Amino acid sequence: MADGHVIIERRGAVQTIRMNRPDKKNAITRAMYAAMAAALQSGDADPEIRAHVFFGVPGAFSAGNDLADFMAIAMGGDGGAEVWDFLLALAQSEKPLLSGVDGIAVGIGTTLNLHCDLTFATPRTVFKTPFVDLGLVPEAGSSLLAPAILGRQQAFAMLGLGEGFSAERAKAAGLIYDVVAEDVLEATVLTAAEAVAAKPPQALKIARDLMRAPRETLVARIREEGEQFRARLKSDEAKQAFAAFMSRKK
Repeated sequence: MADGHVIIERRGAVQTIRMNRPDKKNAITRAMYAAMAAALQSGDADPEIRAHVFFGVPGAFSAGNDLADFMAIAMGGDGGAEVWDFLLALAQSEKPLLSGVDGIAVGIGTTLNLHCDLTFATPRTVFKTPFVDLGLVPEAGSSLLAPAILGRQQAFAMLGLGEGFSAERAKAAGLIYDVVAEDVLEATVLTAAEAVAAKPPQALKIARDLMRAPRETLVARIREEGEQFRARLKSDEAKQAFAAFMSRKK
């Protein structure tokens, strides 16, 4: 599924998936989730593609979920199947995932990177997951992946307290691979992706699978989080938190 706010490009054996909604700081709509899920699935099915790369726009990797979509679900809409399709495509991706993060990285803008094999960020990047502050719960398997990657207390600081992690703190905690200047971010990520794409693909796939959490466990956690998330969206806590957030924005 195509979407004007997601740009899919092919660079040799590397597929780039760029979130491109700069006026909304790359807040992700359901159509954007559907487009990114389709790109991952089609790229996995294409033997010529060896790696996927996620980019945002200058200053904004992603501000998280589009709040209008959140509110529609909270007011009794359906559960947003496109979101869960994307999260499952992330968890089940057969090809290496890389990302280049600049600036705002909120919610899924942070948790997406827990699925990546290499993430580069710029010095001005801040990773933040305000799920609990919004009356919600972690998503994208982050309640499983973050403690495994960051350690339990750093994970709690991020997912429970909602503390912002600078790029340097994220690197020290193991969330990202390296911090690079804004003007070389994309070139650095693409060079790394090309190096990944040049590896023997079957050997790399086996090595990657061995290093990752069992897919079944991760998928089960994403589904469990999803059930809790959907329920929380309709809770009084979440409705009050969203109302307060929207009033602050106005």
